[in-house]
Amino acid sequence: MIDTTDDNEIHDVVVVGAGAAGLNAALVLGRARRRVAVIDAGEPRNAPAAHMHGFLSRDGLRPATLLELGRAEVARYGVRLVRDRVERIDPRPRPEDGAEGAPDDGLGGGRTAEIGPGYHVRLTGGSVLTARRVLVATGLRDELPGIPGVRERWGRDVLHCPYCHAYEVRDQPLAVLGTHPGAVHQALLLRQWSDDVVFFPHALDLTADDRERLAARGLSIVEGPVERLVVDGDRLRGVGLADGRVVPRDAAFLFPRMVPHDELLAGLGCARDDNGWVTTDRAGRTSVSGVWAAGNVVDPRVQVVAAAGMGSAAAFAINTDLLEEDVERAVGRHRATAAVTATATLTAAATLTAAAEVTAAAGGAVRDGGDGR
Repeated sequence: MIDTTDDNEIHDVVVVGAGAAGLNAALVLGRARRRVAVIDAGEPRNAPAAHMHGFLSRDGLRPATLLELGRAEVARYGVRLVRDRVERIDPRPRPEDGAEGAPDDGLGGGRTAEIGPGYHVRLTGGSVLTARRVLVATGLRDELPGIPGVRERWGRDVLHCPYCHAYEVRDQPLAVLGTHPGAVHQALLLRQWSDDVVFFPHALDLTADDRERLAARGLSIVEGPVERLVVDGDRLRGVGLADGRVVPRDAAFLFPRMVPHDELLAGLGCARDDNGWVTTDRAGRTSVSGVWAAGNVVDPRVQVVAAAGMGSAAAFAINTDLLEEDVERAVGRHRATAAVTATATLTAAATLTAAAEVTAAAGGAVRDGGDGR
């Protein structure tokens, strides 16, 4: 069940992205009895793939089925699922700025002074969710070369990850298209699954070392620009070159340009590394207080199972961070209550003392009056 309603609830965590990283984080946080909302734009990166692999107990499962199972699991723990897209994330003004009152901390203490960070998560549908912490798990997109046939066959017999898909095309005639500097390594790796691998440099300039390494691994090199992929009967049949040659192949691999969906993180000012990727610590904490990131949005190398693990690690860290804030608030309330109690005790004692003094003075006056008669 996807929730499309809006309310004024303050969530402990809003998770942006409902892939393996986001849902696994939501699962852990839901089981920790945190108030969690997951924003699902419904555009998973691996949607074109028929199956996913390398995930223990889930090998061969349809990616869509994994997400269906994941949504059902997190819903059992009270996680709110919202079908929408996040437009932006804004830091929530602090109460001391006079812009808002402090939120109810959910621990029975009513409205308290805010300690940690907080955010407004603004959705394109117009809703605004308030969160104490945010986890961004929005993944990445694969930018494909404009070679005719590539996009149409992507995820079917035009593939990227050997660990994900090479076993299914083992011992078949394979092509590797030189559309990215990583293609040479990809070709060398694919030799483990087939002894018939042809490398098409296309627009890639191979070094002498590249050529030697490819030859040493038993790969053939076919020069010339790739003009198209030849498809017939809903199957890849070969690689067509600009000079008219067609090299028969059953499957092709290429290395896409991976572009993270990190606009939200950029808008928050998260630090990046020299390659332009948002940096996190091992638990997914970014340079911005209260903001975590997990999965392909910060690491293009991770498969589904690793992305799920990153989501779990982030959830542990987020819950610990919230716990520290909860404890700090509780200590503040405890001290305030103790101070009020102490003040009340002192006031009561002073009142009793004053009353005793008045009584004593009144008794003395009576005695003095009696002696006068």
